[in-house]
Amino acid sequence: MHADLSRITFRPERHYSAVLAQQGRVQLDADANEQTAIQLHQARTIAADLIGRHGGPAGATGFAIGLDSRGHELDDLTIGGGRYYVDGILCDASRPAPGDAVEDDDGDGGGHDGGHGGEDGGCDGDGRDRAGGRAGDRAGGTDATPAHWTYWDQPDGHRDPERPGDRLPTAFPYLAYLKVWERSVTAAEDPVLREVALGPDVPDTAARVKVVWQVLALPGSDLGVEDGETGKDALRTAFRRWADERSAPGSRMAARSRRPERADEDPCLLRPDARYRGPENQLYRVEVHEGGTADEATFKWSRENGSVVLPVDGLDGTWVELATLGGDGRLDLNTGDWVEFADTAYTSRGEPLPLLRVEEVDLPGRRVRLSGEPAGGVGRRPELHPCLRRWDHREEPRRGGRGARGRLRGGAVRVEEGRWLPLEDGVEVYFEPGGAYRPGDHWLVPARTATGAVEWPVNAARKPLLRAPAGIRVHYAPLAWVMGEHGVSDLRLSFGPLAGPVPAATEEELAAEARAEAEARALAAQGEPESPTDTAGPQA
Repeated sequence: MHADLSRITFRPERHYSAVLAQQGRVQLDADANEQTAIQLHQARTIAADLIGRHGGPAGATGFAIGLDSRGHELDDLTIGGGRYYVDGILCDASRPAPGDAVEDDDGDGGGHDGGHGGEDGGCDGDGRDRAGGRAGDRAGGTDATPAHWTYWDQPDGHRDPERPGDRLPTAFPYLAYLKVWERSVTAAEDPVLREVALGPDVPDTAARVKVVWQVLALPGSDLGVEDGETGKDALRTAFRRWADERSAPGSRMAARSRRPERADEDPCLLRPDARYRGPENQLYRVEVHEGGTADEATFKWSRENGSVVLPVDGLDGTWVELATLGGDGRLDLNTGDWVEFADTAYTSRGEPLPLLRVEEVDLPGRRVRLSGEPAGGVGRRPELHPCLRRWDHREEPRRGGRGARGRLRGGAVRVEEGRWLPLEDGVEVYFEPGGAYRPGDHWLVPARTATGAVEWPVNAARKPLLRAPAGIRVHYAPLAWVMGEHGVSDLRLSFGPLAGPVPAATEEELAAEARAEAEARALAAQGEPESPTDTAGPQA
């Protein structure tokens, strides 16, 4: 989660069930966040145990897939509304209906100046017009507001008809599936989260975590099923194998702090034996940028967990106009910084672009000049909330006088396995040999001045342990086997409610009840009350 956090303390293997606040103690973000994580873990574990890997409630099962190719230049899929659970995570495909606007007194209906748009306006949270969607219109949408989402206008899909790789397979059959993951959202990406009463100089408050779902297509040839093995159970089994291969982490990393060779030159404010030499507590984020093998992969790192994000107001070539500068010198941009030009669509697609270097800073104009123009299609739509995300790695100095430019490729650091790589101030990371890296996978390394070290699990000999990435955790579920003119085979699962009618009494229970009624009548005939408390009723 790209948020301004001190650290993340939730560990499911410790089996904590609650966080207890103690009187007179300092309250930390990590404590409150751990309580939220505990409750979410429990709720999703219960849901997954009862439902299974995926399923929807009977009568409200969402994500019914239909093929819509009539009269359209490009094929489309309809996505039925309702709810569906994937590994206990609730996904809701219901499409919000547009609100009813009140006309102004002058009747022109154009004087509204309240709110931020977003949820309360005529757009969805990412700015997509609810009357069909930009991509949906080009794919054959209408001006009428549909009651369901489609493949082209799904809220977090950001599919582009102009990109051949985004189009649905032309060869049938193929499998439509659901991809689910979570990401953090701050006020830079959703301005509605900011409390304007606090003023422009006050930092934003809490961030949010959002469930992102995407309906995507997998060609049948990639699923690995034989022509005769297209039964629903066989398709689900084959898809599970495919999904498990992509869900399993393929790389591991370790971290440590080591006293630099020139530590004696540091100011006396630091402990002489401190291995971590930074002046402040930090939460380092090491994140894979380009994926692949070690020869192909790169990573980026931030000492602020990637939380230094500056909203963008405008783009003119390589000049970027910022909505605001950082709160102080630690949280703004300086010449030489590497930044990621991002927006909602870029983040949701998970396809990294080369990082850009800050070449010039115009403080009075709130502008920065980048080393190159951002890639087309990113940051040009204000409703997608473009921003610059700062990363803290730097270009290594030239070595050997031959113009070598260090270990950077595309603005990110090359992955080197089997050796300790220095970040800064004594913090080092180690990538296990033979890894397979996925964009977005990341590790968090808290560094503390009080101990002069980083917090990282170690074994009995105090050696750092290798750890799988802390995220991103992606979940998958099959939805439909699309066979073209032969129809669509539904692969979803559903479950009914646990509650049911009270079962009918057995013969033994009915006989016992009859005997009890006979005894009560006999007592009443003798003039005795039926029970010690039943003395006010009529007498026989």
